[in-house]
Amino acid sequence: MYVMLSRIAGGVARLLALAGGALLVVIVVLTVVSITGRALFSAGICCGPIRGIYDYTEIAVGAAIFAFLPWCQYMNSHAAVDLFKSALPDVLNRFLNVLIDIGMLVLAALIAHRLWLGLLDKQRFGETTLIAQIPVWIGYAACLVGAVGFVLVAAFCVIRSARGLIWKNARTEPLT
Repeated sequence: MYVMLSRIAGGVARLLALAGGALLVVIVVLTVVSITGRALFSAGICCGPIRGIYDYTEIAVGAAIFAFLPWCQYMNSHAAVDLFKSALPDVLNRFLNVLIDIGMLVLAALIAHRLWLGLLDKQRFGETTLIAQIPVWIGYAACLVGAVGFVLVAAFCVIRSARGLIWKNARTEPLT
């Protein structure tokens, strides 16, 4: 059962990270096209920059950041200060891992909940971006996908670290 949950969590994390990377590649390409269009327009050759490129970039980068969070959690790659870790007994370190993972799960759930409420608020008032007139709730929805993935992966990580606390020799690193 644990191996299946690990593969599911890892698959969700990997899929979201790849989607986030693809979003960044698309934005880089669009930015190059926009800058090239602006330069060629100045020379009288082309049609100009992409209208609303800042709006597209803003939404895509936000969504990409949220898409990377599940992978970071699954791989235990969040920033950590390990000044005293080597001085602490192994059982205390494993207990702290459980507490940290519970904290990340609570934080992930809070972020996803607030994004959901923000999405509903932006939808209700019909707010749009300044230049491209994209409904702002679309950006919230794109970020919410990664945030929900973050919650699911963080929940698995609690199970993984609790398993490591209960069984000293249990596998607690990600299955890759």
